[in-house]
Amino acid sequence: MSQVIKVGMADLNICKAPDVITTLGLGSCIGLVLYDPVTKVGGMVHYMLPDSKQVRNNSNIAKFGDTGIRELLKRVIAAGGNRNRLIAKIAGGARMFEVSGLSDVGNIGARNAAMAKAVLKELGIRLVAEDTGLNYGRTVELHCDTGEFYIKSVGKPVKII
Repeated sequence: MSQVIKVGMADLNICKAPDVITTLGLGSCIGLVLYDPVTKVGGMVHYMLPDSKQVRNNSNIAKFGDTGIRELLKRVIAAGGNRNRLIAKIAGGARMFEVSGLSDVGNIGARNAAMAKAVLKELGIRLVAEDTGLNYGRTVELHCDTGEFYIKSVGKPVKII
């Protein structure tokens, strides 16, 4: 019997086959998964902001891309994932609010997605698929038995990447 492991906002967790790990309501946030296709160990972080160094109250490492991805990597490896085999997939990073002018608030989704790519590159982990940007929310599930990343959005067909 498989379990569904829920990851909240500014949260992270790991899972192993046959379990599924999911997070709801990704808007400008990023849902990033790391997955080892051999041991079928995976994990997900749902982070809200790209950079912990820009914020004073930054004690929640899962809230930020720069710290949350690194912590997720540690936990996936501790659970049996092999760093050299890990692949990454990301979703979210939507532009949920139209903001006039050059405000960074409206563009937080793009900055979140860019941080994911920068950290993965620095860590040497391949980003194999993404569903980011545009202006709608997403709910995502990583199926640890197959590595499939399901993306569900209101009024759209389910996408599997």
